[in-house]
Amino acid sequence: MAAVQNGANAVYLGVENFNARYSATNFNLDDLEKAINYAHLRNVKVHLALNTLIKNDELETAIQIASKAYTLGIDAIIVQDLGLASILIKSFPDLPIHASTQMTIHNLEGVIEAEKLGFKRVVLSRELSCPEIEYICKNSNIEIESFIHGALCISYSGQCLFSSMIGGRSGNRGKCAQACRLPYELIENETLIDKGYLLSPKDLCGLEFLPQLINAGVCCFKIEGRMKSPEYVGIVTKIYRKYIDKFLNNYNYIIDEKDKLDLLQVFNRGNFSSGHLSSEYNNNLIYKFKPNNMGIYIGNVSNYNENKGHISLKLNYPLSIGDSISFEKENSQYTVSELMIGNTNISSAEPNNYVKIGRMKGSIKPGDKIYKISSKDLIDSIKPTYSGNEFIKNKLIGEINIYENSPITFKVKLFNNSKINTIIKSDIMPVPAVNAPISKERIIAQLSKTNNTSFEFEKIIVNLGENLYISSISKLNELRRNALSQLENMIIDSYKRLPISVTLPIYDNISYCDNSKISLLLNILNNEIDYYNLKNIDKLYIPLKYFCNKNYSDLLRNLSNNFNVYIYMPTIIRDNYRNLFINNIQNALNLYNIKGFVISNLGDLVLLKDYIENYEIISNYTLNVFNNESVLELLKYGINTITLSPELNRDDIKDIGTIRTQTPREHPYI
Repeated sequence: MAAVQNGANAVYLGVENFNARYSATNFNLDDLEKAINYAHLRNVKVHLALNTLIKNDELETAIQIASKAYTLGIDAIIVQDLGLASILIKSFPDLPIHASTQMTIHNLEGVIEAEKLGFKRVVLSRELSCPEIEYICKNSNIEIESFIHGALCISYSGQCLFSSMIGGRSGNRGKCAQACRLPYELIENETLIDKGYLLSPKDLCGLEFLPQLINAGVCCFKIEGRMKSPEYVGIVTKIYRKYIDKFLNNYNYIIDEKDKLDLLQVFNRGNFSSGHLSSEYNNNLIYKFKPNNMGIYIGNVSNYNENKGHISLKLNYPLSIGDSISFEKENSQYTVSELMIGNTNISSAEPNNYVKIGRMKGSIKPGDKIYKISSKDLIDSIKPTYSGNEFIKNKLIGEINIYENSPITFKVKLFNNSKINTIIKSDIMPVPAVNAPISKERIIAQLSKTNNTSFEFEKIIVNLGENLYISSISKLNELRRNALSQLENMIIDSYKRLPISVTLPIYDNISYCDNSKISLLLNILNNEIDYYNLKNIDKLYIPLKYFCNKNYSDLLRNLSNNFNVYIYMPTIIRDNYRNLFINNIQNALNLYNIKGFVISNLGDLVLLKDYIENYEIISNYTLNVFNNESVLELLKYGINTITLSPELNRDDIKDIGTIRTQTPREHPYI
């Protein structure tokens, strides 16, 4: 409600399973229907997040959720898992499927491949700069969505195994323990270099980049906020709506400092960051002193009277009764319940005033910094938007016919969609007036009372006979109520779809190979090591960067003549490195005996399209293969060997190993 009423064009949300906020209070399917209907009545779309990796035994449940959402009228589904995406794209051709940022699509080639797969929109990795996003938008034919505000990860989304490996809680499964928000020590040669929350990024604020990204061709801006408060969602949405409209309507694009302050007040981690949107290096990405909401620094304790519980300070920012504050050396928060200038109690104070705050107890010392964690005035200003009030209205055109000896008829249609219309007839007929006849103004005033509904009349046409009287004015209210009720049902029904039956394929068992083989990745290549002592190695993976370095030419030549050598592609290939990689790949193929490639991202399929027919292609673990459907999808693109996700357990791996395909190969190597 907070998002819709403050100007969102679409909301994204999760249900009980398979979304990236597993621990959140997600919607059940009944709630989902209410949410979809609520949004659609206000001309807002709803995107369902099924954006986690799916195991074989979960695919059926995930598809059931998608099928139910499809019939309820969901506008799009956001997906990470390649296998699930393949099923949804084939099964629901009229439902847009969006590639989640969890798919780590970060370059033009990845976007092109996503389009070929059937995705309608790509949510780009958050690590891209504005020029990179513009390059992708200008050279692709698919919708591009970009994050604009909220929490950032220290890793590329979809590629972080930190939480999974140390605690068994996978970010790719929506269970991230946020290990990056913990304190760490940085040690070099046994010397402490730094300590604190060294992996905890500040939140992104992209207000200043809105014009550049709109001109670039970004079709949708995403605000991260699915575990935030309704106050946060409402305030952030309202401010970004304001500045998007400001730019689109050619107003002078100047950012009000109060809006920046409101964004900081509602949530910040040590101020904001521009993230990766700027082309310049961001040396201000991390805030190492605290990993959660900092609030706004309002001053330092100048005096603390422990007996009375009074602290004194000079204010940097306004402070009011009901605000929440915290102290830099205290974990607790305090609600301001007593505020004074001198000995006079006040309800609020402006900056530069010397004030006393009463009823404060704790580990408080003179000099301690004080932070305002929440503003009662700011919360009160946004609370009406998620308390059942209506600020987003569908415009209507009404036409009423009032003639003697004829039933009153009221025709109503949507202003922006004339197909949604209804005609209501009254059971009373106007009669000649004895005294004061009803006027057009009275009729319009009565019909316009849409009050706290999602509708308002843009125009009402009154066709009124002369000198007429309506015996019951409440009948006009009844006409309006019935018309609006019918319009509501028509709008909701216009999004509904008939159910579609989706059948999962049945996989036959196959026996495992008796002669297991070893593939060895040499992450670090060393000219001083004698690699020829390696035994029983079937495949040798060598990172692409070594093929770009002449210092390793002799070693690479010898290794490729004695082992089955494969070029190991980097997980991330930004657009500005594309030509460098392509030139070095061709050079490596000319100089060395290369058997194939290990691809680490979907975009590699486009980068290496000229080589797929003649070289073996191996998918890396970074493609997050979790189920048989993902295996089958990759096989279609000429991939010979599948590296499974390291987040799978033994039983999961065995389950995927039972796949049989109808391709010329009997089955892939797993």
